[in-house]
Amino acid sequence: MVSSDDAARQVEYETLDDGRIARIWLNRPDAQNAQSRTLLVQLDEAFGRAEADDTVRVVILAARGKNFSAGHDLGSEEALAERAPGPTQHPTFRSHGATAAGVAERTYLQEWHFYFENTRRWRDLRKITIAQVQGNAISAALMLIWACDLIVAADDAKFSDVVGVRMGMPGVEYYAHPWEFGARKAKELLLTGDSIDADEAYRLGMVSKVFAREELEDKTLEFARRIAERPTMAALLVKDSVNAASDAMGFTEALRHAFHIHELGHAHWASANENRWPVGMPPDVPDWRTLGAPKPARRDTP
Repeated sequence: MVSSDDAARQVEYETLDDGRIARIWLNRPDAQNAQSRTLLVQLDEAFGRAEADDTVRVVILAARGKNFSAGHDLGSEEALAERAPGPTQHPTFRSHGATAAGVAERTYLQEWHFYFENTRRWRDLRKITIAQVQGNAISAALMLIWACDLIVAADDAKFSDVVGVRMGMPGVEYYAHPWEFGARKAKELLLTGDSIDADEAYRLGMVSKVFAREELEDKTLEFARRIAERPTMAALLVKDSVNAASDAMGFTEALRHAFHIHELGHAHWASANENRWPVGMPPDVPDWRTLGAPKPARRDTP
């Protein structure tokens, strides 16, 4: 059942099957589950809650509404308030000539905490995790999905990262693209901003199962139950062994390197657009407008 403490929260937590399965819901459907910092904090709390519960064996990460997630929340009033003062709004930037260096330092520290370290921690959670994806999963949505051990998708799911082509970045902060798509497909998708559908994601090996949209929730739960039947220690040994193999092939070091390159992209954009967009976002980057959500306020400063 859903906890009363989770009412009206951006993340909901519930347990199923006598507590063996925990299901975490992104709960901002009106905002296409765009990831505010409040949502990310609550998501980390929910993952921690599942990890601390010895009864829980499998965690499902799902999302309310039409789309899994539109990525980082960069335009809502709530998100702007969470960032105030933002990197270019801070007195250090305005009064002491920090310019691009000030943006780079502040953005680096914030994104390391909220995006990079969070995602790495969720990847190594001491539970088996399954991402349940429907509709659009854009940019930072991929980070949440890729942190999970398994991904299942509705037949209407689409996956994309528009950061590279639109912002001069290599991609989002948790740079698993070459590992999830393969090297050449990663280059293609990042250079064009194109998306892939659920069937192509399945062929690439990123998605484990594709279900009809109307069956997604039930079929995902069935899938989770099969995994929950496995002995807990055996499941964790499988997870640790596969993750260790990826790390031995350079996965973690590649993530760390790409994060630094991503932040270099922020510094470059801040230098080129000084004192305009607090996190280096140009106004033409696709946002909720393409997903039917309210248009975020323009971020220019006087």
